[in-house]
Amino acid sequence: MLLLLVMILLIMQMKVPIEKRMELSQTITALLDPIRTAEGCLRCNFFHSMEDAQLFCLLEEWDSQKKLEKHMGSELFRVLRGAMHLLEKPCEIISYRNLHQSARKEICNPFVNKTHGIPKK
Repeated sequence: MLLLLVMILLIMQMKVPIEKRMELSQTITALLDPIRTAEGCLRCNFFHSMEDAQLFCLLEEWDSQKKLEKHMGSELFRVLRGAMHLLEKPCEIISYRNLHQSARKEICNPFVNKTHGIPKK
């Protein structure tokens, strides 16, 4: 039996003025553990750029779209969105869904004939 786990990545990229850097960092750091213990959260990490002290990234991984949507309607996410007023420009949010096993195989080897295993002409 093949068990396919759907995972959703949510990446929030933020650019904050230098003078607001500490405030934003403290706010997000305080939210990490509560987010990590939320139902469906597989991981939540907070990063800063090695090249630009103004750039932060919050990466969350969820086990389903439904649980991510529940999180995005939560008080924790409202606090996070409230902290966005500190940013120099609007936060860029990118979400990704993992590819199912069959889709990954097709993308990695698109020229193999699925029924015969021979290259297509």
